Amino acid sequence: MGVQLNRNLAAPDAPLPGIIGDSESMKAVYRTTRQVAKSRAVVLLLGETGTGKELIAGAIHNLSQRRNGPYVRVNCGALAENLLESELFGHVAGAFTGAVKNRTGRFEAAHTGTIFLDEINSTSLTLQVKLLRVLQEQEFERVGDTQTVRVDTRVVAASNRDLAEEAESGKFREDLYYRLNVVPIVLPPLRKRREDIPQLVGHFLNVYNEENDRYVSHIDATAMQALQDYDWPGNVRELQNYVERCVVMAPGDELTVDLLPEAVVLGPKPKASPVRKVDLETLTYELVQQGLSTAGPQEDSMHSKIVNRVERELISQVMTSCDNVQIKAAARLGINRNTLHKKLKEYDLGGE
Repeated sequence: MGVQLNRNLAAPDAPLPGIIGDSESMKAVYRTTRQVAKSRAVVLLLGETGTGKELIAGAIHNLSQRRNGPYVRVNCGALAENLLESELFGHVAGAFTGAVKNRTGRFEAAHTGTIFLDEINSTSLTLQVKLLRVLQEQEFERVGDTQTVRVDTRVVAASNRDLAEEAESGKFREDLYYRLNVVPIVLPPLRKRREDIPQLVGHFLNVYNEENDRYVSHIDATAMQALQDYDWPGNVRELQNYVERCVVMAPGDELTVDLLPEAVVLGPKPKASPVRKVDLETLTYELVQQGLSTAGPQEDSMHSKIVNRVERELISQVMTSCDNVQIKAAARLGINRNTLHKKLKEYDLGGE
């Protein structure tokens, strides 16, 4: 059994340490990460915020021949341009107001190791020129200095924007994009790997139970369904935060649907639209055109038919907007799930 386990861990598509998920899209990420880690190539990580780009960058360093060297992380979007240049390349005393002594930059600090440039899309065009040079020549000058500094630093960059589109629109230098895009790794958003959600939830439950001395070990089926149906605009990071909240707030040992944020249970609020009013007018016109009259004993019959037609159309639209998830549709319609189920059968809308 032990030998088999070691073989699985050594498999090219086995999950990387600290990264959760067995979906096919993540297996592709694992394979590429392991293959590129052995090289000196520049790697560009692409994906939405919260998809785990920093974890993959760390894995690339830890699996490389530079694992014993420094690993330096820089969030390019967190600093102003003048501060970022100094942070990356260092400065000499007197280079600008407040520069009272020489300072070593992050590229020097990462010599013989790896530097991870997160949110590289947020850098200015001016700074991108200097980044291009250090990528091509492995050299630069500190801010306020004329002496050239040479480094042996591997670069892993990340962006939550499509850099090809940024370059096409003039917001990012094309030559830097081509230099960075040697080996791109695209991290899938959580909504594209929903099969990984139960495993991720279980992992975060273990983490936050231990951190908070709690014992939330069960997950209600309805809650898990809601978690798997949600689109996760904040990706794994958003899921992690919500699981932590549930662990802290759970009165017992079960994660139940009432502990989840409204956005997860109900989905995004629908935008206001005149659809219902237009539908009512249209349906009324159609019924009248069919020869129905509002006069006399047929009045109640027509009213009932109008209501039924509009109700059917409304339920159909809401089900479509909720991806046919009944628990979401019922909540949005303000009715319970059993009532919705009956209506779906009554109107032949796919209810079982």
